[in-house]
Formats: sequence, structure tokens, C-alpha cells
Amino acid sequence: MKKLHIDSITKSYANKRILSGVFLSCEKGKTIGLLGRNGSGKSTLLKIVFGIEKCEYKFVKIGNKVINSVSDGRNLLNYLPQENFLPNNVKIKKLIRLFLDKKERIYLYKNEHIKPLLNKTNHDLSGGEKRIVEILLIVHSSAPFILLDEPFNGLSPITRSYIINYLKKMKSLKGYIITDHDYKNVIALADDIVFLKDGYLKPIKTSNELIDLGYLTKDALNLINKKPNS
Repeated sequence: MKKLHIDSITKSYANKRILSGVFLSCEKGKTIGLLGRNGSGKSTLLKIVFGIEKCEYKFVKIGNKVINSVSDGRNLLNYLPQENFLPNNVKIKKLIRLFLDKKERIYLYKNEHIKPLLNKTNHDLSGGEKRIVEILLIVHSSAPFILLDEPFNGLSPITRSYIINYLKKMKSLKGYIITDHDYKNVIALADDIVFLKDGYLKPIKTSNELIDLGYLTKDALNLINKKPNS
């Protein structure tokens, strides 16, 4: 089984160390939740792994293939950025043809959320509609490993719930690394959680560690752990 192996990522800004020898791994069928305060370097880490951000040092490998650039990771690694990335004046139907192979296109053509948008351009879509299209294009790409940066940004609660369930549905085919300010859903989705602080990545074994790190309060943790109708 192919595995995404990330090792020794080191990055500085203006002589300040942002990432210090970061190590992380992910397998297909697994979701890694990446948590940390604003400005801790979570997005920077994902961009470095994907190959669009420079750093002092990195080692990224999928299976036996070393990934030094975006082209190295083609069909192996894909990335959803925080910002909308699709061109504005192209119809969604054409974007699906450009991004996906024939088999995967069919899934999106029939999708209840995508079907009404097929003959619209990206410019005509709401923020939430754009995000759905982007997420489904990335998830249905041929890459077995997906980096998701703020996927829930701009989504209504109903749409967010749909995307969470969709990610779960596709999970057996993908390995995800996900970060989002909506930490509750990141924690709910994640098989393993890691916390980025002061340049170092710490594996989180119990949710109480997030309280010790000052990331969550006891009340916030209780809300996450509270079961519906309890």
C-alpha cells in the first residue's frame, strides 16, 4: 500500500523558524487532522508538501516516488487551497472534463449539488457552490492523497454536513490531511490528530491534551464530545 511520508520539513520567515523538522505520514483510508493556532504554519506546511511553497529543507515521498515539485506529485497528491482556484469564465461542465477522467466525470454530472450548476460559469456561482465544486473535483481526482486547507470555509451548515459525509464516503480510496478553523469537524473526521506549535508537530493521543496546550477549553471539549439527544 502506498504511503505519504513527510519528513524534516524546515521553513523560516525573516529569520524566524516556522517549521522545525516536521514529520508526518498518512495512508489511504486515513484522515489526519492538523490543528494549531492562527499563524502557526498549517497552510504553509500543506503548500510545502504539495510543492508550491519553498523551504530550507523537505523530504516528501509517496510509495517509492520522491515528491520535489507539483509535477512530481501529479496523479499522486492533490491540494485544496483556502482561496478559490477555478477560472471564472469557464462552464462547470467543461471544468469537470478538464480536471477528471471519464469515469469520475459521470459521478459529478449526476451529483445532486453539481447537476444544476453544469451550464453555469464559476463566476455565476455563490461562494458555497464554488467550494462544493472545488472539493468534489479534488476528491474525485486520480490522486490517492488529498491536502485540504479550510474546506469548510464559506459553507452553510447543511452543505458542510454534506461535504463531511462525502469525505467519509470517499475515505476508503483516499488519504486526507485536513486543517480548518472549524476544529470540531476536523476532530470528528480525524483518525489521528497532530498539533502544530512553535514549529513542532505534536501527535495528540487524547483530546485533553488540546486543553493542556491551551487550544481548547473544557467546555469546548465537552461540547465536541456531547452526543446528540444526550
